[in-house]
Amino acid sequence: MNHILIIEDEESVSVVLKGYLEKEGYSVQCTTTGSRGIEKFKTTDFKLVILDLMLPDISGEDVCKIIRQTSDVHIFMLTAKGSLNDRIEGLNIGADEYLIKPFSPRELTARVNALFRRLGSSNVIYNDRYLQIDCDNRTVSLLGKDIPFTPSEFDILCTLVANKGKVLSREQLIDKIFGVDFNGYDRTVDVHIKNIRKKIETDTKNPKYIVTVMKAGYKFGGDK
Repeated sequence: MNHILIIEDEESVSVVLKGYLEKEGYSVQCTTTGSRGIEKFKTTDFKLVILDLMLPDISGEDVCKIIRQTSDVHIFMLTAKGSLNDRIEGLNIGADEYLIKPFSPRELTARVNALFRRLGSSNVIYNDRYLQIDCDNRTVSLLGKDIPFTPSEFDILCTLVANKGKVLSREQLIDKIFGVDFNGYDRTVDVHIKNIRKKIETDTKNPKYIVTVMKAGYKFGGDK
């Protein structure tokens, strides 16, 4: 069973989300503060954290940073802060999706279902002796040293590797990774690509692996 942690100070929101997700067969725990959320996270093997940013004790951004120090668990951020800078900051500190309040519980449930379908469908392995990507075990390493990736960064990388040499548009990547109903920040893919390049490219201005094709999208250009 997949375990989900909801960190949300509005109990009415948590109750509704918990009800929707439990109907889908997930095990759900809820808490109203960041500190208790961090403690709960240490005790259970959660596969997803649904995290509100406006918490009464510590910010959701800080909770995200603390979790990211030890885990690559998927993190969905919930917030009323919907500016472009807020969304970019959320993605850069490790969020995988960024949902603006108010949102539909049915939409969030659909995204959660899409996430867990993706987690069970990867089998691509890439190895050119410098970069190794194992999509089954969800690991990336450079010269044998493991490199931490957020789940969405990893999903984008594996999708590009699986379609090696083929140009995928932002829209195609969003459909494959986040689902056709995704209505978030339309440059989400660009932010993740930038972060991926920082981790695997020796020269981010002249990338070898994640290649931009002007006015078309991105492709994986590594040799194997």
